[in-house]
Amino acid sequence: MEYPSTEEFSRVVGKRSMKKIKHNEVMKAGARIYVPVSIAESRISRRFDPIPCGTLYPNADEIAYLQRLVMYKDSAIIVLNKPPKLPVKGNLPVHNSLDALAAAALSYDYEEGPQLVHRLDRESSGILLMGRTKESASYLQQLFININVAKTSCLAWNDACEATFMRYWALVVGYPREKEGVICAPLTKVLLDDGKTERVMLAHPSGLEASQEAMTEYRVLGPMINGCSWIELRPLTSRKHQLRVHCAEALGTPIVGDYKYGWFVHRKWKQTPQVTIEPTSGEPYKLRRPDGLDVQKGSVLSKVPLLHLHCRELVLPNIAKFLGVLGQRSAGYYPKLSEKPDVLRFVASMPSHMKISWNLMSSYLV
Repeated sequence: MEYPSTEEFSRVVGKRSMKKIKHNEVMKAGARIYVPVSIAESRISRRFDPIPCGTLYPNADEIAYLQRLVMYKDSAIIVLNKPPKLPVKGNLPVHNSLDALAAAALSYDYEEGPQLVHRLDRESSGILLMGRTKESASYLQQLFININVAKTSCLAWNDACEATFMRYWALVVGYPREKEGVICAPLTKVLLDDGKTERVMLAHPSGLEASQEAMTEYRVLGPMINGCSWIELRPLTSRKHQLRVHCAEALGTPIVGDYKYGWFVHRKWKQTPQVTIEPTSGEPYKLRRPDGLDVQKGSVLSKVPLLHLHCRELVLPNIAKFLGVLGQRSAGYYPKLSEKPDVLRFVASMPSHMKISWNLMSSYLV
């Protein structure tokens, strides 16, 4: 495939008309395809490719890249700050998923690689937790599924389980009717007309279809600016696409960059934010434009913004501290634990496209 210069492309277009190639059209040998892609555009797009190449056997650069994502590591867990567009769980033809690469890149001195405790969507970013042993992964997976199942006779562990939570930040189109609340909206899965694509949606109130309970706490972080607002989300259950569906269908404010559940608002998406009125004083509100924004992609300045959903904070039990006493059968057994903290707290920085949007639209956040 040939990539002509701008001058050559203009000359060719001027000489003869160009036509689009249909998906079922058979090309003749020697046919030339002209793709007007600038060098700058291709360089920008490469910044959003998380791994240099897709392979089950990562090279040294890929291993170093994944290890740079590690925020915390002890004998029981690994915590990463996942970038957008990095798949967590891979199915054919996806080979370069974090789950597949972890055995080679994140095993360190262990014989086996870490196991996923929970998942993040491919397009989302933020804190991802992995268990370094089968035992730690099993306890933490139970904790994310059902806190009551994870509890044992160890009172300190049970208290630490009660303190567990995850907190997300998201930029949504619109403004919820209430500034804060709890969304209690069961979810169900349906197949689309092609018989292959699965879609999550709110369950019908009749209750005739199979559904799963889904609950999400939310809080608006500030006033609406240029048609968008920042909100904080805390899932109380762990369902597939729970936050995206609750934002789009329950609140009526789809997440920026969510083309699966918010396609109806992104059809009218405007790339350049317009100057609006300051919510507090009524004066014109001028968006801040830090240096270098002209070459950035994925923020609210982009024609096609990336998903603005980030797992920012995680609080969980210090499983490395409790592993030695978990599973004790004595109901009155209260172990003498070490001086290490009972709970761990992690906060992950936002990816570059969300940082840009934050700088542009966060003057009046509370």
